[in-house]
Parts: sequence; structure tokens; C-alpha cells
Amino acid sequence: MVALIAVGAAVAALASLPYWLPRLVVAVRMWLFARINGAEGIPVPGDLVDMSQFLEVYGHPAAGGRSRGAALSDLFWYWLSPGAEVHQEHLERGARYDEVARCTRRMLSMPSADAEQLAASCVRDVLPDRAGLVRLRDLVMPVWAEFYHRLVFGHPGTGDVRQLIVDNADDVITALKCCGLRHMDRRMRLSTYLEEVLDQVPRDLPTLLDRREQAYYLQGTFFNTAVVQSSEATAHLLMVLAADQSLQRAAREDGALDAAFETTLRRFPLFGVAHRITTEDMTLPTGSVIPSGSVLCFNYPEFHGSGGGYIPFGVAANRPCPAWHLAPITINAVTRELLDRFEFTTTAAHARSLPNRGPCLVTPRGARVPLRRATLGWLRIRDRWEDVGRSITQLTLGTYMVWHARRLRLCARYFERTDASGADQAARPV
Repeated sequence: MVALIAVGAAVAALASLPYWLPRLVVAVRMWLFARINGAEGIPVPGDLVDMSQFLEVYGHPAAGGRSRGAALSDLFWYWLSPGAEVHQEHLERGARYDEVARCTRRMLSMPSADAEQLAASCVRDVLPDRAGLVRLRDLVMPVWAEFYHRLVFGHPGTGDVRQLIVDNADDVITALKCCGLRHMDRRMRLSTYLEEVLDQVPRDLPTLLDRREQAYYLQGTFFNTAVVQSSEATAHLLMVLAADQSLQRAAREDGALDAAFETTLRRFPLFGVAHRITTEDMTLPTGSVIPSGSVLCFNYPEFHGSGGGYIPFGVAANRPCPAWHLAPITINAVTRELLDRFEFTTTAAHARSLPNRGPCLVTPRGARVPLRRATLGWLRIRDRWEDVGRSITQLTLGTYMVWHARRLRLCARYFERTDASGADQAARPV
């Protein structure tokens, strides 16, 4: 009898793993990350800065530091290498940042109608008819690789070039989500290619960057961040529509797509925590002073979840996403084109970080789907059990990468070298 009870308890524990183990592992992972990273960082909102002060502090002129002086920057540079030192998001204030930012604005500047047409044509030219279970992020990433290639170079990319971009972007986001280690060989292949074809870019590139840095700039800004974030946003939007068939019909037929997109970015903001370093003392309305050199960690999901505001692309006073105008137009254009061709249905879990890459059943519109219910049931079970193994993988690889990043000190070493030389040198790729 005791043996039967023990067996029953073991079976029950095993069967319930998908419902408790991933959450436990995530909690352990966050605890380990905090211990490895140390006590650096002032959470916003938090004890010192409450929710009502979030936007004011985020937009404060003193909250302008990007990388220098924050141990947390070593981790982001590790994930975004090579070329994090010239990535627009991580450049400090100065002439190099100003020129890079102007170049990015020029690249992203195009009439809305042209942007919509370009995005839709990329779907038609790149995406074949699909049927069956797919990962939505994987489905749309080649579309965005093609879109940003045409935007940067002014002409379509070949299949091989598109694959270079996808391999690079996928490696970056997979490492960021701690679902896999980074593979610098994949990333450097794109770096080498971009350096070879810089002369094909029809617009002037930042002159304060050397040729290798210009390649890194294009890679980091357009073929890392832009491709990754556009793919993530599209996958989130399609997951929301796939989980609610009435909303999907309204988005396709009744012009509800814009509202669905806004709701999606409110529920699933693309940024988790953005850190800024204070460049001078900051006095709060309460009289408290945040010293210069402090690391402010702005929590987007908590701010959105509070109902206090909606800042999917950051705040205007502190380096908002330069694609704040282009991104909604093009993501909606891609989604409309997909909804015209396919039906999307999912029973998979949908989390802000989207570590499962958005599993979904995709079928041509109007087509009969054999075993549809059974397929969706299998999708639910598969996704829950994959989450068990995935959470353990994230714990293991994430812990290693945090440790490795702290050991390499890519950001800290870069500024140590520039301080020692008295010049704004470029870091060697690691």
C-alpha cells in the first residue's frame, strides 16, 4: 500500500512538472543573476523612485549615461557583440553618437505609404505558403531580414545574404533569452560581409567611424536590433490574434489591427528593463538625491502593468527607439499581409519574453485542416513540456553567460583602454 502511494505521488509530481517547475527555475535564475551581478542598480519603480516619478526620472537630463560605469553593461555588450561600442543604444553622448543618430534617422525616414508597400512586398517575395505547426518568430524573421536589407542597401538581398542576417539575429536573441550560447562565428560572418559591401550603401555612413565600425553599426542597429525587435513584435501580435479568433477576424475585416497592436505592446512590452547611468546628481521632488554614477533600472512591464502609462518605444526625452514611427506602420503591414493569406491558431503559452518563439498552427485561409483539434491539443502538451527543459536550459546557460560576461568585462575594458589612450578607440571583437 505504501509503495502504491509512493508511486502515485511520483506520477502526480511528474505529471505536474510543467505547472510548477518552470516558475521555480525562473525564480532561482533571477536570484542567481542578482547574486552574480551584485547589488548594482536602483529599481524604477522601487523604494526610492515610485511609479508616479517613473517618466520624470526617465526623462531627466541627468539620466543620460548609457554604458560607462555600469557592471550591467558588460552583460549587454556580451550579448550584443561584436560592435557594441558603436551600437546606437550604447554610445555615450558626444559627436560619434550625434552622427550615428542622424544617420539612423535618415535610413528610417520614408513616407508611410512607401513603408507599407515595402513591408508587404517583402512578405510576398520571401514567405512561401505554409501549413502546419510553426514558430512565429522563425516564420517572420526572414521577412524582416529582407525588409531591412532593402531599406539599408536599396535593393533585395539574395537568399544567402538573408540567411546571414537571420543567423546573426537569431543567435543574438537566443542568447539574450538564455536559450542558447552565443556563437561569434555566425555573427562575424555577417560583420565580414557588411564590411565588404559598405560601398553599396546609397546613403552616407557615419564618417567618425572607421570601415569596420561602420559595418558594426549597420549590424547592430539594423540587422540585430531592428530585425530582432520587429520579429518579436510581429510574433507577439500574431500570438494574440491566434489565441482569439474573433479578434483575428476583426483585425482582418473590421480595421481592428491598430488597436490590437497597441494592446499587444502594452501587455507584452519588447523591453524588459532598460538601464541608464546618472551623469550628475539628480534631485527628486521628494528631496532625495540620486548620486552621479548611479545605475537606474527602468522596469517596462511593471510600468505598463500598473496602468500608469504606455511607452513601447521609450520616452522622447531620453533616446526613444528611432523606429518609433516606422515600426508600427511596417509591423501592421506585414501582419495584414499574413492575415490575408493565413489563419493562425494557438494553444501555446504566451509570455512577455517569448522563449518558445511563438508556437502556432498556420494554415492557408479557407483551407480544411484535418485533425485540427488533435493538433492543437498536441501543441498545448508539447509547449508545456518543452518549457520544463527550456527553463533548466535557461538557468544553466544564463548563469554561465552572466559569469562569463563579468569575467570578460567587455564594456569596462573598453573604457579603461580609451581612458588610458585619451582617444575614443574601437574595441576588438570578442
